[in-house]
Parts: sequence; C-alpha cells; structure tokens
Amino acid sequence: MTPGPGGRPPRRIALWSGPRSLSTVLLRAWESRADTAVSDEPFYAYFLTATGAQRPNAGESLAGQPHDWRVVLGRLLGEVPGGRPIWFQKHHAMHLLPEVPRRWIAGMTNCFLVRHPARVAASYARIRPAFTAADLGFRQLRSVFGHVAEHCPGTPAVLNAADLAHRPRAALTALCAALGVDFTEDMLSWPPGRHEHDPSLGDPWYRNVQGSSGFLPHGEGEPKVPEELRGVVDACMDDYLCLDRHRLSC
Repeated sequence: MTPGPGGRPPRRIALWSGPRSLSTVLLRAWESRADTAVSDEPFYAYFLTATGAQRPNAGESLAGQPHDWRVVLGRLLGEVPGGRPIWFQKHHAMHLLPEVPRRWIAGMTNCFLVRHPARVAASYARIRPAFTAADLGFRQLRSVFGHVAEHCPGTPAVLNAADLAHRPRAALTALCAALGVDFTEDMLSWPPGRHEHDPSLGDPWYRNVQGSSGFLPHGEGEPKVPEELRGVVDACMDDYLCLDRHRLSC
C-alpha cells in the first residue's frame, strides 16, 4: 500500500543509476505522483567541487546546490519536502565519493536502474565526446549495489531502462510492487518543458526529457557498438551484467 500521513514514517526511495540511463525520465514519473517529493542528483555539486570534474553547464549546478556532502546528507535524512509520504531521490552512484559514509543507505528503500553500456555510451558521446568508462559510473553502481545487498534485507530491485522505455506500465508496476508502493496512472505522463528541479531550459543533459510528455521507445534488441566506443563499452559490460541478472520481470 502507498504510505500515508497517519503516523507512519515517510518512504525514502533512493534510485541509484548513472548518466544517460533514463533516470530523469523515471524521476519525471515519480514527480507526477501527488504523494511524492523528488530530489535530483543532490550530491552533484559536491562531486564537481571535490573532483574538479568538468561537465557541460556545471556552473548552474554549482550555484544551486550545497557543495558539502554533510549538508546534502543532513537534508536527505531530514524533513520530507511538503510533508509528503514518499520521497524519491535520484542519485548517480559516481557522486558518492569514498569520504561519504554509506551507513545512511540502509535507511533508504533502494532500487537501481541500468541501461546497456552501448546505449549509454552512444548517448553520452553526443554531449561529451571525450570520456572514459569511469565517467559512465557502472563500476561505482556495482559497488553501491553490493553494499545494499550486503547490508539490507533481500535483493535490491533492478529495473532495466529497455523495459522502462518499451513497457512503461509493466515496468513501473513491477518497480512499485518491489518498493511496496502502489502504481498510479499519473506516472505515465507529465507536462513537457522545464520542471522545478531541472537546470535551465535546453540544458544539454535535460534537453530530450524537457521535450517529452511520456515514455518513448529508445531502440530495441542488442545495440550496435561504434568502433570508437568499443573499448569503453567492453570495460562496462561485466558490471552491467552483474546488476542486470537481478532485473525485474516486466
């Protein structure tokens, strides 16, 4: 059942994923629920500050988010925005640098979103042509998955982006069931344009999702790997397959 305000603690859902994996599309789905607050990559500015990583449009994120992981973590464990019964937090695993403790993760309802590395790499290359396998975050995602599997009961829910794109109703129903939340029809569509938690309109990382109002197919079958990306894709495959073997049945 969907958690309610009647004395029960809020359900804090942590989604762990990486870039170009349809995680913002999934965030849109949860944002469309009347009972759910959302947060979008709250550790991003801290990650940029701590690593000196260069990313398109990073200045806006650095200006609008806390740079100290302690402040971020305090907010994530604090009051839920709007007092809503569900808080969906979208995280990129690579933003969780080694100095950030992981004990807090056990207090979350954790789930994972994966996408075939060939599709991730091809999408990433259109925005940032020079990158490495580490920039796609699969190794870090596998590490967080291992932590959750070790310290939390049961096997964490893993959703594949292909199922989300091509069978959104079935995929969202399966994910909600795994998280102990009721699926709602509101999750299948949203208003196009810039949303509250987005960077600026037309930001390169958000341009596609800002033009969407629902789920769109993103290619089916085994993707072809451009030769120039083959090394990056091959370096990510073991980590991807490790998570994908726990893929929700949709």
